[in-house]
Amino acid sequence: MLWVKAFHIISLVCWFAGLFYLPRLFVYHAACEDEPGRERFKIMERKLYRGITTPSMVATVIFGTWLLTYNMSGYFSQGWLHVKLLLVALLIIYHFYCGHLVKVFRDDHNTRGHVFYRWFNELPVLILLAVVILAVVKPF
Repeated sequence: MLWVKAFHIISLVCWFAGLFYLPRLFVYHAACEDEPGRERFKIMERKLYRGITTPSMVATVIFGTWLLTYNMSGYFSQGWLHVKLLLVALLIIYHFYCGHLVKVFRDDHNTRGHVFYRWFNELPVLILLAVVILAVVKPF
């Protein structure tokens, strides 16, 4: 079980690294005014999303589900886990919306400015804070 937990944490850290950096790339991409720069951001966004962030999300979900199987009825009787799983579901939606934005930028259809993406970048931080507190403190 400890190995599964270790790999869950490792994949979670990698997933969040991608979720923190990808929207930051959107900030810079939205502010970029030269064509070579925009093309460079398209490549960086695609590689980050497909090569690191998405595989890390899949691994996080697999290892997290595996951890749940060790004591399914015990975990699901605790309210904090329900909230944590809801937040994870929201994070997965956020992840796929980032994938949508990668395509929007790829196709040169972005209509939002860098300020929107600066705010957008804060959402995974808030979710991470809540998930860690729920998993460690187990307040209810």
